[in-house]
Amino acid sequence: MGKRLFVLGLDAAPPSLLFDRFIDRLPNFRRLLEASVYGRLRSCDPPITVPAWMVMFTGRTPGELGIYGFRNRVDGEYNEFKIPSSRDVGYLKVWELLARSGYKSVVVGVPPTYPPKPLNGWMISGFLTPSIKSRFTYPPSLRDEVLSLVDNYVFDVVFRREDREAVYRELIDMTINRLKVIDYLVDTKPWDLFIYMEIGVDRVQHAFWKYFDEEHPRYTSHDLFGDAILNYYRLMDEWLGRLLNRLNDDTALLVVSDHGAKYMKGAFAINDWLIEKGYLSLRGDVEPGTRISEADVDWRRTYVWGWGGYYSRVFLNLEGRERMGIIGREEYPDFLRDLAREITSIRGPNGEEWRNRVYVPGDLYSRVNGNPPDLMVYFDDLYWRAAGTLGYDNYYLPENDTGPDDSVHDYHGIYIFKAGGLRVKGLYRDLSIYDVFPMIADYYGVSLDGVGGLRGSSFLGELT
Repeated sequence: MGKRLFVLGLDAAPPSLLFDRFIDRLPNFRRLLEASVYGRLRSCDPPITVPAWMVMFTGRTPGELGIYGFRNRVDGEYNEFKIPSSRDVGYLKVWELLARSGYKSVVVGVPPTYPPKPLNGWMISGFLTPSIKSRFTYPPSLRDEVLSLVDNYVFDVVFRREDREAVYRELIDMTINRLKVIDYLVDTKPWDLFIYMEIGVDRVQHAFWKYFDEEHPRYTSHDLFGDAILNYYRLMDEWLGRLLNRLNDDTALLVVSDHGAKYMKGAFAINDWLIEKGYLSLRGDVEPGTRISEADVDWRRTYVWGWGGYYSRVFLNLEGRERMGIIGREEYPDFLRDLAREITSIRGPNGEEWRNRVYVPGDLYSRVNGNPPDLMVYFDDLYWRAAGTLGYDNYYLPENDTGPDDSVHDYHGIYIFKAGGLRVKGLYRDLSIYDVFPMIADYYGVSLDGVGGLRGSSFLGELT
């Protein structure tokens, strides 16, 4: 068959760092840019890891997938949720598409692929995997190969904690161990498509952004942490250089990130705002930082509640849908419109105008599956997180409410594509995350007949 493609996924790598601030100290990434087509990659809405990677590798929207974040709301329940798994993804993945033509794939770290489903190749599931005691590989025998290479294969680190030295040490150890496994799989498996997604990029940015970015509201000069993010990128750059030297000239390389990143200004306590506006009712007082699931909510007098995160999922207490719903079906459209207008007009802590974006899922997606929120809210163009906890005197929080976190997500990630036969090199061109699935199919010459409803398209025909 001949064609091979290595996909390197760098979770949350932003253009501002990889293309600009750090590029002169990343010689292998710079060399790659000069031989590639590259640019910004507009993420999906919401621009967060889950669902973005599966959007990329299925070409489907979060609405079609029915996955709107790291938690899926349980139907009709106020506080119950489940973590998305491979069982929740009913659409064709790109490695499944290629398998129809006999291509073998290695897939490492892509969420949500736990528990691993059978594929024509090999898989190690991503950071949502509970532990190495779980069945995290396909075939199951691959687990023994992995654990013979590294003593403890780590899927993720706890990055929201005060001991930043431990966070960084664990991040480096996790990544070095994973790179050992990647090198082994590259050399020993007869692959045609290799996808490796590294979550460590995202984690190091969340833990250390305020130590290098002087525009950060809480910028802190630190001898040790000031270069933590750069040094992590340099670790990946050094490994990329070794990879490029080992891959033959006929192997294409695609570097992608699922979304971008930028400094975090603070967190907005959406539920305290809803209480003040009379939309959410509690019985008695609560301590600051109380989760809504732990509060005594009077659901018979509550119209709206919200979930926190990099964006806020806002739910209406709808009659006939929620167990104690009080908003009538006939009231719902006007209520939703008025609430969206009110949230859009929220200003910052000093009265400054915010660029809030409020979406109805049905307006974003042609199909809306699962249990979507009624409104999806980005505060101040994503610069402010949504705090789902409540009980604060002031709903403008200078820090994240669930532990130290220095950065938020941004709309644009990156892509870099290098392949033989490109007529142009060093070309800058912006793409969408929805273009990746058809682009990979086009590279292999695999037909998309029967795979209808895709939003993206391939640009390779214009450049080869």
